Amino acid sequence: MKKILYISAVLFLAACSNKPKDKKAELADLQKQQAELNSKITALQAQIGGQDSSKVADISVITVKPGQFTNYVQIQGRIDAQDNVTAYPQANAIITAINVKVGDHVGKGQVLAQLDNNVLLQNIAQAQAQESLSNTLFQRQKNLWDQKIGTEVQFLQAQTQLQTAQKQVASLRQQADMYRIVSPINGTVDQMDLKLGQVAAPGSTGIRIVNADVLKVKADVPESYSGSVNQGDSVKVMVPDANDSLKTRISFAAKVIDPSSRSFAVEVKLPHRMGLRPNMTAVIKIANYTKPNAFAIPVSSIQKSENGDYIFVNNNGVAKRKPITEGATSNGLTEIKSGLSNGDQLITDGSSDLEDGDKVRVIQSVN
Repeated sequence: MKKILYISAVLFLAACSNKPKDKKAELADLQKQQAELNSKITALQAQIGGQDSSKVADISVITVKPGQFTNYVQIQGRIDAQDNVTAYPQANAIITAINVKVGDHVGKGQVLAQLDNNVLLQNIAQAQAQESLSNTLFQRQKNLWDQKIGTEVQFLQAQTQLQTAQKQVASLRQQADMYRIVSPINGTVDQMDLKLGQVAAPGSTGIRIVNADVLKVKADVPESYSGSVNQGDSVKVMVPDANDSLKTRISFAAKVIDPSSRSFAVEVKLPHRMGLRPNMTAVIKIANYTKPNAFAIPVSSIQKSENGDYIFVNNNGVAKRKPITEGATSNGLTEIKSGLSNGDQLITDGSSDLEDGDKVRVIQSVN
C-alpha cells in the first residue's frame, strides 16, 4: 500500500511538472500534496499496527494476598535409639556361659555372660578365710583391751590386720565383676558376637543392647544455618520407609561446628511409634524463618533478566511488568520483599511469552 501511494505521488508530480507554473506556487502545491500523502501513510500504518496489537494472550492469575510464610531447612538424617550401647568384657578370659540370646529383653545390671574366673574365685576364698581369722583375732584382742588387758599396740595391730583382709576381699570381688558382662541399660539384645569357649577380649567383642522405646533422629545441619537453627525450633519429621510423619521440636542443637564436615549436629526426640526402628532414614524439615504477613508467589511465575528479576501482573487486561526483590524460597514459593501490592493479579500461566503492554485475557483466576 505504501509503495502504491508513493508511485501515485510520483506520477502526479510528473504530470504536474509538464504545466508551466510559478515556482513558488508549484512548491506550495507539492508541499500540500506531500502533507496529504504523509497523513494517509500515517493513518494506514496506524490501522496495520492496530490489527497486530489486537492479539490477546490467554493467562491465568492469582490474587496476591499477605499470609504467613515459613522457610524450611530440609536435612536427611537417621533414626537412632536414645539408649544404644554395647556391653564389652573387661578381662581376657574364656566365655563359660551366655545367659541371653538376640531378642531377649534384659534389665539394667543383669548378667549377660560369664567368663572363666576359677582362679580368682580361689583367691577370693583364701582372702575370705584370712578375713575371718583376722576378725576372730581382732574380737579377742578387743575384749582384752576392753578389760584393760594387753597393750594398745596389740589392739591396733589386730584392727589393721582385719581392715587389710577386708580390703583384699573387696578388691578381689571387684576383679571378679570384670569377668561378667552386665547390661548397663534396660532394653533388648540386638546383636550377639559371643560364643561359648571363645576367648573374650576387652573392646573387641560384645553384646549390643537397644532400648527401642525411646528413639531420636540425628542429623548434621550445614554451617550456613548456624544462626537460624536452634534448640526448640519447630520441625517436621518424615520417615518414608515407615510412611509416617510427625511434628515436634529440636531437642538438641550442638554449639560447635565440626571442622571436617563444616556442620553441626541436631537431635529430635521421637515419641514411641510402631514401625520406627533404629538406622531408618528420616527427613527433617526445620522451620528456621517465619513471617506472618508476607507475599509469597510460585517460583515459576518469576522471570529472569540481566537487569534483575520481575513478574507480570494483569492491569485491566494489559500485562504490566514489575521488578521485584526476592527473599527466601521454600516448598515452591518465594517470598517477595518488594514489588507487589495487596490485591495484585499475578500472572502465572502464560507469563513467559509476554511483553510489557501486551493485551491479555484471564481464563483462570484464583483468589
